[in-house]
Amino acid sequence: MDSIRRWWQARSSHDYPRATRLLITADAGGSNGYRTRSWKTELAALATETGLEITVCHMPPGTSKWNKIEHRLFSHISMNWRGRPLTSNNVIVNSITTTHTGLRVHAERDPGTYDTGIKSLTLTSAPYPCTGTASTGDWNYTLRPQHHDTIGAAEAPRPAGSLPSQSRSGGLRNPELTGMTEPALEALVDQLSQRLDELREHGRSRQRGGDRIRARGAGAKDKLTTADRVLATVLYLRKLGTRDLIAQLFGVNGSTITRAVHQVRPLLAEHGHTVPPSTARFRTPADVTAFLANNSPTKIKSAC
Repeated sequence: MDSIRRWWQARSSHDYPRATRLLITADAGGSNGYRTRSWKTELAALATETGLEITVCHMPPGTSKWNKIEHRLFSHISMNWRGRPLTSNNVIVNSITTTHTGLRVHAERDPGTYDTGIKSLTLTSAPYPCTGTASTGDWNYTLRPQHHDTIGAAEAPRPAGSLPSQSRSGGLRNPELTGMTEPALEALVDQLSQRLDELREHGRSRQRGGDRIRARGAGAKDKLTTADRVLATVLYLRKLGTRDLIAQLFGVNGSTITRAVHQVRPLLAEHGHTVPPSTARFRTPADVTAFLANNSPTKIKSAC
């Protein structure tokens, strides 16, 4: 979906400024399959974001070669790659090029990072306005934009058990959870922010295989802000619960928390910060919610 979003924002919205509808042809399987719930959820979010009525037509199972993209683009990519060692990302992108017969292609690498292991079950509660035809509703359907007061989880799906953003930004900063005052936590975030941003940019540059070609802020957004990465690491090192519990509290998956801890923990050691473990232990997000509501660490101290 990020590829479609970037294509629309960078090119087609300028070529067709008065467009109200978008037609997408897709194969029957894969991440954009007709039975993939997360695909339709993200489509609904894009429809609401752009105001477009998005219609999707899937090739019937076993007929993906009917898709015009297979003939008009993929065949030329295969010929350009033939016998050429794909030694870097730049080589791959530059090999997707124009042809002498008039095909014009613009290709660029997506510098975004995407979590793996996300299950569609976390998105099944997200409503999306999907309507299909009477005979082929599974393969052909339309998603229409919703008003912002009704889109709910379709715009920003949140895994079950995660805390609302207000609780995440405020409640989880509770000194009983972090082991430090809020001013001290803010000072720690300020101290580590610049170094974290430098590490992030260095990692993105290494993934790209070169300098960025777009301005900062373009492309996929990070799941966690810099402040959230520091806060999540502090809570994790406090041993308040498992990694998966911390992930649920922030509305992300476990691998996102793991990356945050790997980035922040060495910086804490460099600056001489130690995070002592807490005596409180939580099993579920409901335990944390109850703790925050009562604001008493003695209410819940169940051992894992």
